Amino acid sequence: MATFDLRPDRASGDALDRARAQGQLHHSVATTLLVIAAARAERAAPPVSAARRRLAQVYGATRLRKRLERDAQA
Repeated sequence: MATFDLRPDRASGDALDRARAQGQLHHSVATTLLVIAAARAERAAPPVSAARRRLAQVYGATRLRKRLERDAQA
């Protein structure tokens, strides 16, 4: 994990700003990881997985049918 030099800067308060920015970054990364985990779990769920397989079969069959039609016309 990255560490930042948070020595207080008496003139501008940069240390507090940097600490706040670091906290916001950590929160943003954590939220993003949660969204990714939820999406992966949803995609792996049995109904979704089965639906994706079925759509792939239909898509493959449609492509094959169209190719066979083009070949027959040639």
